[in-house]
Amino acid sequence: MATLQEGMRLFRLKRWELALREFTSINPNDLDKEQASELSYYLGLCYTRVERFEEALNYLEQVVTNDKNPLRVQQCRVTLAFVYASTKRAEMAEAELNKLTRTGFTSAILYNILGYALFAQNKVQKAIEFYKMALALDNNSTSALNGLGFALVESGTDIVRGLQLCQKAASMKPRNPTYLDSLGWAYYKNGNAIEAKNCLRQALELAPQQREIRRHSKIVAGNGEFN
Repeated sequence: MATLQEGMRLFRLKRWELALREFTSINPNDLDKEQASELSYYLGLCYTRVERFEEALNYLEQVVTNDKNPLRVQQCRVTLAFVYASTKRAEMAEAELNKLTRTGFTSAILYNILGYALFAQNKVQKAIEFYKMALALDNNSTSALNGLGFALVESGTDIVRGLQLCQKAASMKPRNPTYLDSLGWAYYKNGNAIEAKNCLRQALELAPQQREIRRHSKIVAGNGEFN
């Protein structure tokens, strides 16, 4: 018989698919109100982990609307913002994060997602500010290093500093295709076509379906904009 406790145990072990199977086998009608809210919380997190974002949204929104546990609500707002940003709903991500900042809640993750959401809306300078705030709290945040580096390069604000930040992010996670893509693009913007092609080739091998990587690769190869 599926139980919350077993699902939580699997979740702590980062066995997301098994945890999800356990949680989805539970009948919410068999739970009291607190347990049902906890189930929604874990379902939202599990669906996010396996990148089933539309299903995650349903449960995360339930928690932020109805749950009385402030820590659960905070975590779900951050996760909800991440899902919105990941599904190109940048304005909704920004709105969720602004609700958190008004409560005084701060974290490197929060500022990093805000930076991402703002950059997606072409609010470049505000995005840069939030990426810097993320790094002030965690100077080894690879997401913030990459995000700030790419923003500096893409906007032309400081392409040399942007390259340095992208190099650091990629050195910490050398098989991350997003970081390799940013690094390749940074090399290209700094006039180093050889290193740009090398990084983008690696990124494309790791994530051949990512449109942005394909677009950058085609431009750097000298074939113009990718459609």
